[in-house]
Amino acid sequence: MSPGPGRGATAGSASLGAAPVPGRAGYAARSGEGPATAHGPFGEEGPGGLRQDGVMEHQNLLGGPPAAMLPEDPATAELSAGVDPATVAAAHPGCLAAWAALADLALAKGETVMAYAYARTGYHRGLDQLRRAGWRGHGPIPWEHEPNRGFLRSLSALGQAAAALGEEDEAERCRTFLRDASATAAAELGGF
Repeated sequence: MSPGPGRGATAGSASLGAAPVPGRAGYAARSGEGPATAHGPFGEEGPGGLRQDGVMEHQNLLGGPPAAMLPEDPATAELSAGVDPATVAAAHPGCLAAWAALADLALAKGETVMAYAYARTGYHRGLDQLRRAGWRGHGPIPWEHEPNRGFLRSLSALGQAAAALGEEDEAERCRTFLRDASATAAAELGGF
């Protein structure tokens, strides 16, 4: 039986987690050295995150999870066209922007319990959608990506409603989650 990773591997044999060694198989692919691909030696992006078309790509330089990007929701066009959020939510229960709009309207009317219920619905439906999009429970959820805004607005409204109901522990969890997910969203949506 040949030695596997961590079992009797010698100085000249490969093991999992070992750094690529010049001259060994796979070195060029893992190190960026070797023949250039059709997109250049840096893959689809060039040095510094610039794509071939000159557009800067956001990169996670700390090695954390990638940013979550929810898919486009065609039902948001109905909201933009002035359709009542309750009508949109009833016809398209997965439309996070509709739940966020309902929560915002209820907060504006002082209907805190209704706002809490709408916001919690948008929040939980959003968590489900984020997980389906590959999010693993932490990491950035950029405000700059328009489809993420329904979730982030629901999260903010949930925190506001929780604070108004005296649920300070939940309000603080929402504040922290919002700041961690998107500092831009936290700034745009204001404190609560």
